Order: sequence, then C-alpha cells, then structure tokens
Amino acid sequence: MADPPGCCSACATCLLCPYSCQWITAKKEKRKGLRTTKYDCSWFFFLFCVFLFTLVWLYFAIIILNDFHNFNEFIFRQRKLWLDWSLVLLIATAVLISYSSVLLVLALCLQLCGHPLKLHWVHKILLILTALVVAAAFTGLGIKWAEEWKSARISLQATGPFLHIGAVGGMTLLAWPLASFIYRTRSTGLKVFLLVVYCAAMIALYLAPLGITSPCIMEQEQLPPKPALVGHRGAPMLAPENTLMSLHKAVDCDVEVFETDVMVSADGVPFLMHDEELTRTTNVQAVFPERAALNSTAFNWTDLQQLNAGSWFLERRPFRTVQSLSPGDRREAAKQRIPSLGQALEAAKESNISIMFDLRPENHSDYQNFVNVTLEVILHSGIPLQQVLWLPDGFREDVKQQAPGVQHIYGRKRLENEKEPVLHVNLPYQDMSSEEIRQYRQDNISVNLYVVNQPWLFSVLWCSGVSSVTTNACQVLKEMKHPIWLLPSSTYFMIWIVVDCFSFLIIIWAFVLMK
Repeated sequence: MADPPGCCSACATCLLCPYSCQWITAKKEKRKGLRTTKYDCSWFFFLFCVFLFTLVWLYFAIIILNDFHNFNEFIFRQRKLWLDWSLVLLIATAVLISYSSVLLVLALCLQLCGHPLKLHWVHKILLILTALVVAAAFTGLGIKWAEEWKSARISLQATGPFLHIGAVGGMTLLAWPLASFIYRTRSTGLKVFLLVVYCAAMIALYLAPLGITSPCIMEQEQLPPKPALVGHRGAPMLAPENTLMSLHKAVDCDVEVFETDVMVSADGVPFLMHDEELTRTTNVQAVFPERAALNSTAFNWTDLQQLNAGSWFLERRPFRTVQSLSPGDRREAAKQRIPSLGQALEAAKESNISIMFDLRPENHSDYQNFVNVTLEVILHSGIPLQQVLWLPDGFREDVKQQAPGVQHIYGRKRLENEKEPVLHVNLPYQDMSSEEIRQYRQDNISVNLYVVNQPWLFSVLWCSGVSSVTTNACQVLKEMKHPIWLLPSSTYFMIWIVVDCFSFLIIIWAFVLMK
C-alpha cells in the first residue's frame, strides 16, 4: 500500500510505534504484508466509542463541580476525612480523556498515511479498563447522586448551542480519515455502511438546533433583572461558614439575605450550626474528645462558647479561595466562635439584610420548644420581622400567630388548592424548569433556588427570571453584570446556517481531495 503524497515515512513510523508498540519501518511493513483487518477496524470503533464515552464523562465532571462541596461534606460525615475530591475527579478524568484522545489521533493519522491500525494488546486492556472505570463512575452517579442528571439537563441550556458547533466541527474533521479509508477499502458493503452512518450523523447534527432550547436565546431588552444573592451560610468561600465573619463578608458581597441553620443548645440558647455533629466546623475533638460524637443540641451554651469555629477553615481549606485570604482575614477567621441566633440577628439588623434559616433537627422530640425559644429570641432582638424569613414547616401555624410579620418561605411548589397564597418558595435549582420559573414570576411568586455557584448556572437562571439564588460564591456572582452569553434568536439562526453550510462544503472538499 503506497503512502499518500506528502506522507513522511519516518513520521508514519513514529506514529506506528506508540500505537502498535512496535518499531517497524514502512518498508518492513510492506514486506510483511500488514493490512488493517476487520478485527483491527472493530478495535478502532471501540477506541472511538471509549473516547466519546470519556468525553461525555468529562462534561459531567465539569457540570457537577457546582455541587461538589456537598459531596466533600458527605464523605467527611461518613469517613471523618476531609479532602477536595473535585481535584481527584478532574485529574483522573483528565488522564482518561488524554489517553483515549492521543490514541484516537494516532489512529486517524495512521489511516491518513495509509498504514495499518494494529492496536497493541496493552492498549486494548487499558481501553477496556477505561470504559469500565467511566461506566462505574456513571453508575455511582446514578445511584448516589441522581439529581445531577437534572443538573446535566439544565446545563444543556447553557452549552447546547456551543456543543452543537463543536460536534459539527469534530464530525467534519472526521471526513478526511473516513474518505481515506473508503477509497482504500475493497468492501463495497462496508463503504456503503460507513457512508450511511456518517451521513445520518451529520444530518442529525445539522438539524439538532431544532431541538435546542435555552432561556438565554432572547433579545437584550427581554432580559429579566439580575437575581438577588442569598449568602449560603454567609460567604463560606471567604470565611468560616455560619459565623459572624461570614455574615459580614456576605454583606460586603451585596447579598440581600443571610441564609443559615439554627440549633438549640441543651440549656435553650439558639445558635448557628449546620451539621448535627460539631466535628466538621469546630475543634470539639480537641476540647471535648469524649463527647465529640454527640448531637450539637446535647451541649449547653457555656460548652459551645469554648469551641473555636474558625481554625478548621484554615486547616482544611474547604475552598481554594482560602489560600488567597489576607493575613488580617486569616487572623480574624482563626478567632471565630459559634454565634448565637441573637448575635446573628443583631448583626443582620445593623447591616440591614434579611436572615433566612432552617431550625434543626426537625425530628427532635423537643422540636416545638425549639420553635418557641427561637421565636422568643427573634421577638426580643428588635429586628423588623419582615427581615426574618422562616423556612421550617413544623408548627408553622403557631409561628404565624406569635410573629405575624415574619415572612414564610416554603420548601415546595405551590399546590392547586392552597388555603393561603404561597408568595415565596425555596427549592433546589434542579427542581424547577425555566417554564415554571417564568410562570411563577408572572404570578408574582418569589423563587429562590439553591445552591448556585457556577456562572454558567447563574446565567441560565438569570435568563429564566428567577428572583434570587443561594450561593457559596457571592464574591464571583456579585461581579457578573450580565449573563455569560445572550443571543437574539435571529443571530443564533444565522450562526446555525453558516456553521452547517461551511461544514458541508469542507466535507465535500475532503472527499474530492482524498480521491
């Protein structure tokens, strides 16, 4: 088999070595009569599928970064080990996608040079392992983190137009090695099969925009106002969560609401704490080692005041932003204590921001007393009741009677036969579609979605018309003056037509040139 014009024999040999793990020259290859068999073609097809499989997983890995802090917290509660597992995920994914990409590029180059695709058995084993690892990752995602499938669907509203362009470009580039293979192979049936599959794939891609929808395909004047920011436990990327420092950092980020979690101590003092145990966000293991595993509500307020609620933040670095803190912020973080609800209300009143909280744990036998004690602290704090956003569902009617000015936030969608109108809802961002958000907005129902950290997700929700979002990254979202992208439908239609026409011309040119 003669090399195509311009194909360097030395280069072809260099390509053949890492792919086949054999240093064989073009002349030796001719003498041995090496050819690409159907068996070799099947392995190339498997390589291509593994590459696509790994590429899809890379996309998922990038999407789930928005929620990965929840995974880190989950692992800590299970194993008492803190690690930023997102780095592990990204490094492992990068290795897999790089390996399959290099092999695929080598195979395509060898095909263009007219050399056989003799994949070495080591690569075959590694490709099978790669496929198994990615399949296991998808299976684990479906079992333990099923809501991320909804996140992926939402992400397509942000990336759909660009994925379409990338897919068209990638499939267009395949026209060269495909044409080379078709002109060299003697099997008419195989030629027809490959052409039909390729043409069907290209037609599907050319028409894909008919099924692509995004709230960000709109005119500039149709863009809703920027959503308000709700600080998730304050500003946890800039300060230890659920501390007064975190509240003040959130205020600096222009948040309108400080979102937190409240528990009640054994002697009846409401305080800020998310976890049922104190081990993640305090030094309880050093101060009270024999009681570290107890529920947070088992400690009295005097004991809680002995704990440091900031040193863990500097030691474990739950977010990469901790590394960039100033020396003054580090000193302040190291001194943080667990704040009482009264202290948080006073700080919120002084900063003129609202406070929204859950009262935990809702399955506690003394929960009604927790509600009464919490209401007492709120009423004695002097904060305007309209600045208090009440999330807990338990004993909500009692709350309405004792503190009628408090705003009630519901963690569910509205029902058909509501006794009282629902004015505010607080839901995971995966639980509301763009259509539902727009409908709630038309009905004057405030929608807050959590937890939104990535700019792409914030952009989609902004275009959809959400009222506010709860975020860990208030310092990032604060700086966004407009969504990442906004396209009028006429502009997107023009891009679609130009890309498809350009791709079609290149494919025709590739087949003519290779012939």
